[in-house]
Parts: sequence; C-alpha cells; structure tokens
Amino acid sequence: MTEPARDKRKSFLRYLPWLAGLVLVATAVWYFTRPAPITVKLVKVERGLVEATVSNTRAGTVKPCRRAKLSAPSGGQISHLLVTKGQRVKANQVLLELWDKDLQAQEQLAQEQLATAQTQAHQACVQADLAEKEADRARQLKESGFISAEGLDQKVSAAKVARAGCKAANSQIDQSRSRIAVARASLQRMVLRAPFAGIVADISGEQGEYATPSPPGILTLPAIDLIDDSCMYVSAPIDEVDAANIKAGQEARITLDAIKGKSFAGKVRRIAPYVLELEKQARTVEVEVEFVQPPTKENLLVGYSADVEIVHDSRKNVLRIPTQTLMEGNQVLLYGANGVLEKRTVKTGLANWDYTEITAGLNEGDRIVSTLDRPGVIAGATVQPEQIKPAK
Repeated sequence: MTEPARDKRKSFLRYLPWLAGLVLVATAVWYFTRPAPITVKLVKVERGLVEATVSNTRAGTVKPCRRAKLSAPSGGQISHLLVTKGQRVKANQVLLELWDKDLQAQEQLAQEQLATAQTQAHQACVQADLAEKEADRARQLKESGFISAEGLDQKVSAAKVARAGCKAANSQIDQSRSRIAVARASLQRMVLRAPFAGIVADISGEQGEYATPSPPGILTLPAIDLIDDSCMYVSAPIDEVDAANIKAGQEARITLDAIKGKSFAGKVRRIAPYVLELEKQARTVEVEVEFVQPPTKENLLVGYSADVEIVHDSRKNVLRIPTQTLMEGNQVLLYGANGVLEKRTVKTGLANWDYTEITAGLNEGDRIVSTLDRPGVIAGATVQPEQIKPAK
C-alpha cells in the first residue's frame, strides 16, 4: 500500500466514530420525532338481529283511550259541585247539580195530579159497575114484563156511558204518569254524571255560577274534563313516505322524554285513513301505538311527549355492523395487515339507526373502524387499535 493510500485510510478510520455517532443521533431524532400511529376504535363484524324501523317525524303525545269534555244538557246555575280537580270518580257518579227547584215543583204537581186522577178513575169505574148491574136487573125485569123495551135501552145506554167514563178516567192516570216521567227527565238534565270511571282533569265553573251547554257551532269551555287514565296510547305523526310499511298489530317501542333511559313495548292499534297537511312539504299520517304493558312504577301522565319506533321487518342471526361505521357509497374502513386501513365496499340489507345488515363484502370477525371522524383516518393510513379501559 502506498503512503498516500495509507494516509487516506487513517483519516477515514479517524472520522469513522464521528460518522457512526451522527448516524445514531439522526436515527434517534427520527425515532423520537416520527408521527405516532393514529389511534382508532375498532368493532367486529358479528351476527345478530337487524330490524327495519319507522320513527315519528315530530314528537308524539300520550293520550287516554277515553276523554270526555262534559257539560250539563241544560243551562242553569250550579247549586252543587260534588267533585274537585284530580279526584277519581266512578261510572255514573254525580259530578254536579244545577238549580232545579222549579222542576221539582212540577214533578210534585204531576204526582198530585196522578193521585187525583186515580181517585176520579176509581169513582167513575164504581159508577160504571153499578150502572152495568142495573142494566142486568133491567134485562130480568124486561123478561118478566115489568118494564118496557125503552126502559131497558135507557139502562143499557147509561151503563155504556158510565163504562166509557171509567176508561176516560184511567187514561187521565196514564197522562199523569207521563207528566211525571217528563218532569223526572227534566230533572235528570240538571244533573251531570260521569259516563265512565276516570279522573277529573279540569273544572270550568264554581258553585253559584251559571253553566251553559255548547250551542251548535259555538265552542264553550266544558264544565268538567274527565279522563280515563286506565288505558293510554301514543299518537304520533309518521312521514307519508313510510306510512305504506305500517300495519295494525306491528310491534313498536315507545320512549318518553319524562322517563329517561327506558323504552316500553307497544303495538300499532290504528293508522289514520288520511294524510295531514299541517305544514307545507311535511305531510304526515297519524299513527296510534298502545302500550303492551303501561309503566307501573313510573308516573305516566296524559300529555307526555313521546317517540315511537315501529318495527315493520326483522332478520335474525345475520351479519351486521354499526350503522355509524358505514361511509358514503356503502364503504367501510377495514383494519388490515400491519395496521393499514383498507377501503372495502359492502352490500347491505335491512338497516336502522343502530345496525345495518351486511350481505356481501365482509366476513364474521373482521374489524372495521368506528371512529371515522378522527383526523387522518383514511384508506392507507397506519393505525393502532384503541385500548379499552377495564370497567371499575
């Protein structure tokens, strides 16, 4: 080896440790400053139940199966108000009474007229019986030749007149009884009774005030608002596009804003045969959903706002994924080998807000990304699964 070559080799060996140190420093800087893999939450493709559901477009309302806004059949002054707000009443129980002294006097007068008619009828019938006996004796006397035919005719005619008077007097009894029935019917119109058992929701009027029934075409406040709270249902508007999928008897789930964290089983009881046009471009069909088992521990009140989810189709033990993991174009991000995300197009079946059925494109056990809103979560990105913290 020549002297210059030997000098170059010595110089290289002299700087070799420095070069190695620079490489190590650069490697350390890259290692500690490299971007960390994106952390994502993964969910497994699994089998389970998927339901196709329809929900209301606006909040529904809890309503009673029976509600009556009652007014007395006749107008008059309230003499007795026998119930209070919130009171439970039985069927046919008297709720209020109007002033009816004049009608009671009319009934009393009809009773007295009946007694007079009965007395007069008794007198007329006794006279008729006596006249008929005299006519019979006249016939015997005529046969013996003691009276003339003319005398017999007078006795027979008198008996017929007396019997007609008896019948007329009895008809007066029937008329008096009819007057009593009319008076009692008028008295009944002054009394307001509960048509069914329930709870008094509201009262319009106080003792001493004048109550007026609603004339045709003119709305007035009812005297008593009576609610049968033993049976309740939810009335909810459903978009006309979804109405064709709803049938009476379909299963449903009811959620109430006032009772958080719980849902109640329901069943469709009625679909309105017409479309409501309350708002432009928002046509809906009113659907009634009854409770299969109304809440018992919770205080269910008429007027609560409620939402319904009606199940019109369901499939069991099918591949499904959370609906939130599905991107536009029926695509998902599949967690592939070495943590690299892969875009995968899938075919779907039934779907709802929670789960979507997968008919092709994924296998059971595949893991897909559910946190699609995190920055950098795109196809080709290297990610690491989020560690699930154990429950305390």
